[in-house]
Amino acid sequence: MVVDNLTTDAVFPLEGQALPREHAQALQQALCAILPWLDSDPVAGIHPVKLVPGSAMPALLSRRARLLLRVASRRMDELVALAGLELKVAGQTLRLGVPHRHDLQPHSTLYAYRVAADSADEVTFMAAVAAELAQMAIGGERVCGKHQAMVVDGRSLDTFSLMLHALPAEQSLRLQERGLRSHRLMGCGIFVPHKSAAAVGA
Repeated sequence: MVVDNLTTDAVFPLEGQALPREHAQALQQALCAILPWLDSDPVAGIHPVKLVPGSAMPALLSRRARLLLRVASRRMDELVALAGLELKVAGQTLRLGVPHRHDLQPHSTLYAYRVAADSADEVTFMAAVAAELAQMAIGGERVCGKHQAMVVDGRSLDTFSLMLHALPAEQSLRLQERGLRSHRLMGCGIFVPHKSAAAVGA
């Protein structure tokens, strides 16, 4: 299959010490302040930043921490110009390195760490997922993972992890490009390749 690479992940190395565990909205606000088009770009998404596991507050940044933005490929030149920028996120300073481009690739198994839900009810969530996937003509088998709550505007937002497998290549790319449900700028509904179904509930 020929991949057109109209959508890509811009991968920024990060220098910094820590972030609050609930930092998704603060990160969105900081990035939208310097990249106003993020709010209106239909393909834009901000991947969750990986933090050191545990209960420490704030959470330490992993040595391999990266900031990944899913964007239209034509945005890369603008993003490269951000190298060296210091980003203030919830009182913490992050310095952006030189980003590299990581193009989306078809993969039969995709995983999203968080997908926004309307409630904590798994049955209701999976019905909403099925309806939205049907609108995008995406099939595959679905496995719902753990429920998680995150804070948005001071209120709790329900989310679930989600895996799809047995996806044809074209559908895999379509799901990665479009994402699923809302709050993509807060790390929700962004799918990445995954080796197997084993860790969906981890």
